[in-house]
Parts: sequence; C-alpha cells; structure tokens
Amino acid sequence: MARLNLLEETRFEKLPTTIYPDQRQASVKVAQRIADLIKRKQEQNEMAVLGLATGATPVGVYAELVRMHREEGLSFRNVITFNLDEYYPMQPTAAQSYVTFMNENLFDHIDIKKENIHIPDGTLPQEEIHAYCLEYERKIEALGGLDLQILGIGRTGHVGFNEPGSAPNSGTRLVTLDDLTRRDASRDFGGKENVPRKAITMGVGTIFKAREIILMAWSGKKAPIIKKAVEGEMSSDVPATYLQLSDNVEFVLDRDAASELTRFNTPWLVKDCVWDDALIKKAVIWLSNKVKKPILKLTDEDYNNNGMAQLATEKGPAYNINIDIFNKLQRTITGWPGGKPGADDKQRPERAEPAQKRVVIFSPHPDDDVISMGGTFIRLVDQGHDVHVAYQTSGNTAVWDDDVLRYMEFTIDFNQSIGKDTSALEGIYKDMRSFIQEKQPNQVDTKEIRDVKAFIRKSEAFAGARYAGLSDENIHFMALPFYETGKTVKNPVTARDVELTMELLQKIKPHQVFAAGDFADPHGTHIVCFRIVEEALRRLLATEEWAKDCWLWMYRGAWHEFETHEIEMAVPLSPQEVERKRYAIFKHQSQKDRPVFPGDDEREFWVRAEERTRETAKHYDNLGLADYEAMEAFVKWKF
Repeated sequence: MARLNLLEETRFEKLPTTIYPDQRQASVKVAQRIADLIKRKQEQNEMAVLGLATGATPVGVYAELVRMHREEGLSFRNVITFNLDEYYPMQPTAAQSYVTFMNENLFDHIDIKKENIHIPDGTLPQEEIHAYCLEYERKIEALGGLDLQILGIGRTGHVGFNEPGSAPNSGTRLVTLDDLTRRDASRDFGGKENVPRKAITMGVGTIFKAREIILMAWSGKKAPIIKKAVEGEMSSDVPATYLQLSDNVEFVLDRDAASELTRFNTPWLVKDCVWDDALIKKAVIWLSNKVKKPILKLTDEDYNNNGMAQLATEKGPAYNINIDIFNKLQRTITGWPGGKPGADDKQRPERAEPAQKRVVIFSPHPDDDVISMGGTFIRLVDQGHDVHVAYQTSGNTAVWDDDVLRYMEFTIDFNQSIGKDTSALEGIYKDMRSFIQEKQPNQVDTKEIRDVKAFIRKSEAFAGARYAGLSDENIHFMALPFYETGKTVKNPVTARDVELTMELLQKIKPHQVFAAGDFADPHGTHIVCFRIVEEALRRLLATEEWAKDCWLWMYRGAWHEFETHEIEMAVPLSPQEVERKRYAIFKHQSQKDRPVFPGDDEREFWVRAEERTRETAKHYDNLGLADYEAMEAFVKWKF
C-alpha cells in the first residue's frame, strides 16, 4: 500500500527523484555512492571511470570524498576522471578555470594520479578543438565508458554546458553560452563582460552513455527548472528533460530544490492531505488564481473540478472556507507595522504594546533596507518608533573601479582648495590607477581601493537612512569580519560576527528585529547574514529577559518576494510613500543605472522594488481584497 501511495504522489514525475532534508545530507549520500563504486572496482582490480561536474553544487560531495580519503583511507589510485566542461578560452591557472576548481576542491587533496585526470583544454587554438573533442570521446570509449556521471543543472536547464537547443545525441564540442548562464557566472569573473562567451562541453549523448547518472540540485533557486526537468515535456528548450530518456538517471535534491514538484507544491492534486491552516490557505489562494475568481466567489464546483473535493468535503461548505481564508488574509494587512496603539491586537500581525517600540533593521548590504522595506522603514520612523538600522557588511566588492578614481579625484581637489598638502593622496591615487589598469577579473583590490569602496557604500547608506528620518546615532555600519576578504568568496562566519551582532542587540534591546529573508540572493550574503542574526538572538534568548519579547520579521524584495500564502504582515504603501522609498533608494548612487552584480534581473533595483511591491498588492486585489498602490511583505520567524 505504501508503494502504491508513493506512485500516486509521484505520478507527475517522469524520472526517479530522491529528496533529502538538506544539501549536506544529500552530498554525503552521493559521496558514499561514489566511494562504494571505487571500492567495488578496487576489489575487482578495475578502474573506476567518473564523470565530474563543477560549480557550487558538487562542492559538498568533493569535501566528503576528501574527508573519507583523509580519515577513512579511501584511495583514488584506481580512479580515472573526465570533467564535463571548461570555459573557452581559459588558462588552467586562472581563478575561474575548472582546472583550478577541481584542484582546490578535490584533486590536490587525494591520491589520484595526475595522468588519470582529464579536463577539457581551454587553451587550444579554435581550429584544433574539433579533433580534440573527438579524441576526448575516444578516450572515454576506450575505457569502456563512464561508470558514473555527476551532474548539476543550470537555470536554463543546461547540463554541462549543453544549453537550450542542444540535441539529445550531441557529443563533446565547442558551444556558445546562454546569456543567463553568463549572468550567473558574472560574480566569479568580476562582471558579465569578463565571462567567456564559449565553452567546451561533453554532449548530452556522451552523458547518456554513462552506466549511472546522478543529477544534483540544491536551494529554491533551482526549484523552477527542476520542476520543468522532472515533470515537463521533453524539449530542446530544457536540455535536462532529455534525461527522461535514460533508464540510469536519478535526481538527488534537497527539500528546497524539490519544493515546486507537484507532490510538495500542490499535494492535493496527487494525494489526500492533512488539512492544516497553512495548507488550506495555500490551496484556496492557488484555486482562486487558477480559476481567476476572487476568494469569496469560489464555489463547491470550483473545488470539486480542481482536485480539492477532499477539502470541500472535510472543511466545507466552500463558502465557509472562503470566508475564513479571506478574513485571515485581511488580517495580514496593516498600516501599523510597529503595532497599532490602543487597538485590539489579538488578530493583528504586531502587538499594540509597547506603543513606541525599539526597532532594529538589519541590512546585509548597505542598500537592502530601503530596497526591500523602505516604505515600512519610513513608516516606522513616521509613527514614532525608535528605529535603528544596522548595515551588516561594507558591500565594498559591488563598487565600480572608476568610481574609486572619481572619489579620489574629488578628495584631492577638495584638499587642494583648502590649501592642504595632497602629495600623499596623489601618490595613492597614482598607485590605484596603475593597479586598476592592470587588474585581472576578480583580482583582489588593494586595501586602499577596498577602503574607498567601503567609504562610498557607507556614505550612501547614511544618506539613505537619513532620508528615511534617522539620526546618525541610530545608524550602525557593522562591516562584519566574514565579508571583508576583498573577494567574492567570503570567509566562514566566526564567533566574532555573532558577538558583534549580540553586542548591538544588547545595547538597543529591541522589541522588533527585521532581517533579510531573501535567500535567493545569488551571492549568498543574505542567508549568511540572516543566520548570524538568528544565532545572536538564539543565544540572547537563553540569558536576556528582553529577548523573549523580541519578534524577528523577515523581509524580501531585493531578489524575489514572498508567496502570498506565506505573508503574515502586508504593509500597504500609498503612491506618495512609493515615491519616498524610491528617493531613498536613489541615495545609493553606486548601485544605480548598472550595478556591478545585478544577478539575473537586469532591472534597476528601484524598478525591481516598485514592480515587486505592486505585484504583491495586485495579488491581494485579485483575491478580492483592497486594491493598494503597493505592499511590502513580511514573515515572522519561528525559533
């Protein structure tokens, strides 16, 4: 019976899918399967032929294999590897080279023979690549093919660098990279303009020949493309769908990457559900959007015709369900994000008392506060709360080099105008110009350049917070140590990052904390900063009485917004408030027009912010609630 139930749950899925609670557990399991293959081949006195991938996805697998080599004696002497791809052109010593990646993450730490490592050569003259690719294929075939191929998946649906349009029988070849792929790689290269336009990749047909294929994906960023690959129709638009043709493939996912699969996203379509409040709210909103009716106009027939008969039967009639969900959504809307003084707050998002709250807004980068919750920020100040903003990182990697020179020129001119000696400044400026002229993509800036970039972001952050109404003593520029590497790859979080956050919280003793819950940030800074705040509050809860009264609200908006069914507090903005928020964002001049790291959304940050908050308001309007100009959304964190 359990097997039948699982088959029913997964009936939309066209290939085997294994889901783990998190990527760490999944990575350990995949590494164990690789180790078992290697050991089995050792017992048979045979070579294990592995196809390997690069990128963030397999890093945990490689780390576990290295651990097993060091602590458990796993040997790689009988292993031959073929990597999927390499940028072209690319020097093997470059920081962005997959040769460098594989050496740093795996090969330099195990006992594999160097002659058994094969990675596409990004240094060849283009006229030699065709013959080289044929030889790459011949080497794999001469060894009897790949025993196991490890894959990640790009957001275009590419496997290896087989971009949309690739044929299912394609072999190793030179390809042109999709623009989205190049945007995703831009941070590693210090800007999209530095990302190569081509790559050498194994073909889909080459991958198919492996005796076993494991495709891994982690995080909610991959959820939309995973749904297409697992449940969608086969199409050259999503090359990963070709894996549906293989009998030897398995998708290994964490819970977030699997979140849009039918069995998790709309489980009522594939099984009987336990209907708790959260699932009912999600299902009713889904139904309203699907049939394009306001919630209060949904009928029993709508429920029955769209896979929700069980809900109507158990909790109905439909109109009673509709009224309940409509009221719940209505109660999330508040013009008083700090609580409405003197009001009955039993069904309001925030407490009425104390009427004037101490508030800390944590901003991972120096502009996330006004981009993501600028309207609420301004309203909290206008309504008389003691608001503080804490900029967790300097954001110094996201400033253009020519801005540094421009600010230095201004500083020199200003000092000369008041009669100060500028010889030292001019020397520093000259060194900066020389460095920038010779600078390689993603090369670490000199300390002086990093400092100027941090000063630029700091001055903009102060300007934005002042515009929102804060005095300087309520503006805190933390520059947490984990971030200050000068590189896109940051240091691990240490106790010092948490301690600095605890010290600030102990000083203010806030009733409300707002922190970025926008974990789709492609650079990873948001989730790191959130975990620091969470850990600081968790520790304080054990020792500080005030912390038990402190609520933690998550905001989003810089990269994407909360789903309507997730929202617990929706703060409506008037047209005038939208305009004030826009001007606060404009204070961050280094991020205007064309930021260094725009992610996969090339709209300016202020445009993203306005359009996303308008979309949130429109979602509420479509459900039959009031039609506001814009809405900022929040979810309360449960410890």
